[in-house]
Amino acid sequence: MNINRENIDELNAVLKVNVEKADYQEKIETVLKDYRKKVTIKGFRPGMVPIGLVKKMYGKAVQFEEINKIVSESISKYLAEEKLEVLGDPIPKTDEADNIDFEKQEDFTFTFELGLTPAIDINLTKKNKLTYYEMIVDEKMRNDYVENYRRRFGEYTNPELSEEKDILRGTVVTLDENNNPVEGSNNENSSLSIENIKDEAVKNSFVGKKIKESVEFDLRTALPSDSEVAGLLKIKQEEASAITGSVSFTINEINRFQPAEINKDLFDKVFGEGVVSTEEEFIQMVESEIKKSLRRESDFKLLIDSKKLALEKIEFPLPEAFLKKWLLLVNEKVTAEQVDTEFESFKQDLRWQLIRNKIAKENEIKITEEQLLNEAANLTRYQFQQYGLLYATDEQIENYAREMLKREEDAKRIAEKLLDEKVGNHIREVIKINDKLVTVEEFNKLFE
Repeated sequence: MNINRENIDELNAVLKVNVEKADYQEKIETVLKDYRKKVTIKGFRPGMVPIGLVKKMYGKAVQFEEINKIVSESISKYLAEEKLEVLGDPIPKTDEADNIDFEKQEDFTFTFELGLTPAIDINLTKKNKLTYYEMIVDEKMRNDYVENYRRRFGEYTNPELSEEKDILRGTVVTLDENNNPVEGSNNENSSLSIENIKDEAVKNSFVGKKIKESVEFDLRTALPSDSEVAGLLKIKQEEASAITGSVSFTINEINRFQPAEINKDLFDKVFGEGVVSTEEEFIQMVESEIKKSLRRESDFKLLIDSKKLALEKIEFPLPEAFLKKWLLLVNEKVTAEQVDTEFESFKQDLRWQLIRNKIAKENEIKITEEQLLNEAANLTRYQFQQYGLLYATDEQIENYAREMLKREEDAKRIAEKLLDEKVGNHIREVIKINDKLVTVEEFNKLFE
């Protein structure tokens, strides 16, 4: 076995792998002997098939497979021993591969193209500046957060008299031109939101009503939308377009959503039993939660700006022709035109990965198993909160997080997120950061 490398330039090289019969013959013999033990051929007892027949049937396929293994393993070993950093995978030269004859040849030469990782100089200093945007917590934001908690832990009540924002359940009956009920037109247990009624007069006619009281109204005046009519009458939307006239709605149930009161019961539901005792403490905890949430957004904005700064200031070339060829090779359904269209985005992602990995290597930035688990737990806790699962125990969250990390794709995504953040934090340390207070509206405009 012999491997030779020829550097075309700083970013491209050619690797020639010479394979002789002695490199693969013994391995082929071993595999064929194993085949002989397992293969079943009519007329021969198991394990008694002549080795010559086994070679005739499987020899060339085994030869092809074993040579490929040897070449692949040898290239991996060579790159590791030479400490050669490459982009993508070695690409076999197809014109030479097409001329190889496994039927007649015993010695082979395989040629591969390599895309080499460029030299990267991390040249960020205090001369480079970024702004950290800290958002101001205002009264509206606090009130919105409190109102969201009140609504999350609110409940439906069944009052005696209806009000404008109530949802009614009842029986709908279609009326004829003389306002008499149409036989067989009853729709039991229909639902009607008073707030959604478009006509003010009709809307007001439903306010202040009791159970069993009825209201007659023109259907299209109250509900111009086909979808609303279909919902009320429990029919398909396409059937609703032809329906007009009046209906009678008899109230069977009044439902009113009542936001939770701001009291100890709400405090315990939001932050845990006994954590908050007074409304003042509750507002302080809410504000702390808002600041934590806003800080995450500010940190994310700075991470984006740090990446952008690194990409602008740290310049290096890439073997673009090789990379386009490699992208076509590993994505069989992608066309050359698609590669050209999307290449700039791919190139920027690759450049950031190379910069990030170089900074991590130079500064010994690593991700530990404990950090992976903590991040997976944080993500789990956040997901649980989004679904309203606020009482999950630490043990439940950790178990869920461990299951998440067993999924290779999730583990890789979390590891890359952590590495991005750690490298972003390092960039913050080596450049100058100017703090600036902004409103939420001003902050959001930064993304436009």
